[in-house]
Amino acid sequence: MLSYKKMLCACAAVVMLGTVSPARAATPVTDENLREMLQNILRENPELVLDVLRDNSETVLDIAQQGSNLRRKNALREQWKNDLKKPKSVATEDRPLLGSAKAPVRIVAFSDFTCHFCQQASRTLEKLMDEYGSKVCLVFKSLPQDADGPSALAVTYFVALAQQDQAKAWKFHNALFANRDKVISEGEEFLRRTAKDLGADMRRLDKDRNSRKVKDIIKGDLEDAEKLAVEGTPYFLVNNLVVRGALPQDLFKSAIEMALSADK
Repeated sequence: MLSYKKMLCACAAVVMLGTVSPARAATPVTDENLREMLQNILRENPELVLDVLRDNSETVLDIAQQGSNLRRKNALREQWKNDLKKPKSVATEDRPLLGSAKAPVRIVAFSDFTCHFCQQASRTLEKLMDEYGSKVCLVFKSLPQDADGPSALAVTYFVALAQQDQAKAWKFHNALFANRDKVISEGEEFLRRTAKDLGADMRRLDKDRNSRKVKDIIKGDLEDAEKLAVEGTPYFLVNNLVVRGALPQDLFKSAIEMALSADK
């Protein structure tokens, strides 16, 4: 992929070879005269800008995307530096937990099984959990989009199953995100079938999902989301760093790396 400076040099070469006199074209392009030469050539031939951009459209788009990603990363790093100064406390006891509670980085995910972006983020988290191993743990906190529909019901089943068996609960979690469309279209029928296929104790599951404990956990998650002014899902706390939305893997990784550095 071409750097910005290499792209300018390429543009300068293309323009000069096609438009300027042999005497000017013979002048070597250096760091010192590059800007001045381009200004002179494009001032005399303004229509060439579009020609060069069209001929190098993919490269131009790559450079623009690089710049956009860099600006976003820098903005996030500044936000995260401020986040480090503002400790955030949320309830994690009895919540579904993947990994060791002693991990130096704890990712708290406010999520919803019917949310497309939560589904995307779950794939990113799965890769990052594999990469970082014991350095990272994941805590799920429910933030369903509706109070009575499939998203709320799915969360109730998941939290209840976690009281019974964490390993089965996380397999259930993965199955729901892998089949988000069925969670939405089939609702409880799909939830019960999936839980049974995983070997859940259905009698206990029904008892737990209607228990005061599970209801209080879900209520507490909603209260924590309100306290943090969470406006949508997914929303993450990487220790104290706030990550909003389904960030690309490299940006999410930057948050983990900063959290690890701050923990030392």
